[in-house]
Amino acid sequence: MVEPAAETAAPGATDHADEGDGSETFENRLFRRLHPIGWAASTFGLAAVVATAVGADLLIGRMPWWLWALTIAVIAASTSSAVLHGVRLAIDVVATFTGRLAMVLAWVIFFLQLFNVITRYSNNWFATDILFAETVSLAWMSFGMLFLLGVNYGVREGINPRIDFWWAEFSNRRKAWLDFIMHSVFFFPFLVLGIRILKPYAAIALGYNRFANGGEGEWPAGWRVWETWVTSVNAGELPAGPIRAFIFVAFILWAAQVFGEMIKTGFIIAGREDLADLHTIDAPMRVE
Repeated sequence: MVEPAAETAAPGATDHADEGDGSETFENRLFRRLHPIGWAASTFGLAAVVATAVGADLLIGRMPWWLWALTIAVIAASTSSAVLHGVRLAIDVVATFTGRLAMVLAWVIFFLQLFNVITRYSNNWFATDILFAETVSLAWMSFGMLFLLGVNYGVREGINPRIDFWWAEFSNRRKAWLDFIMHSVFFFPFLVLGIRILKPYAAIALGYNRFANGGEGEWPAGWRVWETWVTSVNAGELPAGPIRAFIFVAFILWAAQVFGEMIKTGFIIAGREDLADLHTIDAPMRVE
């Protein structure tokens, strides 16, 4: 007697179950054609229309053209799992690069602080301590840059505070729903607001004069751009303009990584865990 061969299901095959299969979940049916991030982007665009109609200037009211184009592009991309998966992988590559830069910068800070300790006791041999003050200022700036470079890497690695002993009991789909809602409703709109506020701040830090040219603003002429950067108030007056401007860049990287996490959790919600690249984080349970 020949036994029937066992059927093997390909990863993610449950997403393409027949309409009449009662085992298909509600999420699978709802998000078969449109990734959850597409629904979130559609809601975001509708809210922006309402906010603009009532005259709201902050958050998502009166969005610039590029933000409208980005919203439409996200909705279009959410119809293709392959496109979204590729976008998420590209975002993760950027996070890996900035994370490695942050690790290198940690060693730079270590040697700067070591130099500070040494010069603290050898300054009596010199007539000035400006060099000591400048290295202290540079160490503080480097520490700030370390955080700005590593924030998107931290989001990807899930180092944000959680109540682990409670969180660990959730299923992957429940975790995904919680993360997706928190990111799309609270986190991402906050980052959009931050980017819009920090854009002129970054320009001013790099020397943009918003009061020049009859109030229309203009960039300084000449190639010595560092002469117009905002300087540190500490001794030595090191140029602080670039690191202040990088706050704006860091918020963009931060928002991109949150977007990538929304793609990942959306795949889990839609039953496509094969595209979410789930991995277990080996960390002790803690309460924070």
